[in-house]
Amino acid sequence: MLASTGEDEPDPAIGPDPPTEAATPRVLTIISHVMEKLVARNEWLAKQTKGFGKSLETFHGVRAPSISIAKYLERIYKYTKCSPACFVVGYVYIDRLAHKHPGSLVVSMNVHRLLVTCVMIASKILDDVHYNNEFYARVGGVNNADLNKMELELLFLLDFRVTVSFRAFESYCFHLEKEMSLNGDVSSLQDNQPMQESLSTVSSLSTLYV
Repeated sequence: MLASTGEDEPDPAIGPDPPTEAATPRVLTIISHVMEKLVARNEWLAKQTKGFGKSLETFHGVRAPSISIAKYLERIYKYTKCSPACFVVGYVYIDRLAHKHPGSLVVSMNVHRLLVTCVMIASKILDDVHYNNEFYARVGGVNNADLNKMELELLFLLDFRVTVSFRAFESYCFHLEKEMSLNGDVSSLQDNQPMQESLSTVSSLSTLYV
């Protein structure tokens, strides 16, 4: 588990990690790539400044988990069955944190806990049906009490700004599509249809990329 007990693997009672990426929405692959780049950059910055900042201390584990960001996101998607749009909105939350608390870095010690907390909150905002905190804790490999604490901490860090407008969501889709293009893949995240064209209404956010 990712809890402060020192364990660093998800709860085996939920099941093994997804064996393949066949059914994984492309957006998860792109977000994991972007997050890996962010963590790598911040790890370098942390070595230069000799610190991670204090705003995200609640999300720090004892050590960096062995599971990769990509596999962790796949696991959350597989077992919670949250809509893929939740991962985009979760990414928005992390970006807002980075801008609001620039001195606190997203690094390998906290990125997994941040991701599961952000996706869980996004699911509560976007999805009509979602699992409770206890289930997300088991899937994410964190203690339920810790996840409750992290949820509250994240809400305060964001000043409870957890809604994402249609325009902001569309802007982040453009950003993710640009990241994908820069890495040699010019196809879109949804069957060659530009993401912005697939957003006809705000209500479509909960079903995007399915």
